[in-house]
Amino acid sequence: MDIIFLREIRLDARIGIYKREKAITQTVELDLELALPDDRVFKSGKVTDTIDYAVVIERIRATLIEQHYGLVENLAEHVAQIILKEFHSPWVRVSIAKIGAQPNARRVGVVIERSK
Repeated sequence: MDIIFLREIRLDARIGIYKREKAITQTVELDLELALPDDRVFKSGKVTDTIDYAVVIERIRATLIEQHYGLVENLAEHVAQIILKEFHSPWVRVSIAKIGAQPNARRVGVVIERSK
């Protein structure tokens, strides 16, 4: 399996279950690993034959603007399904952390893996 990875993507999100979190945006940090659908890019060298990570980041940014997420788990699942369905990746690992959400922890979050 060939994998593209994206590390330390920082985006603003409307996320959280507490009243104070529903009125603000928070920075989340994402790490993604996406399996390539096939090996065409290694022969062609064309971005059209791979998953364009810039497009992935923009799609996730748009997702974060669209709605409020109660739990990091819900956001991670939504991101995973986008990668599997829209980018045709057969497997994805999504790590999402809220930065500074807890005073005694730099990051808190979740890691999930999904496949078709």
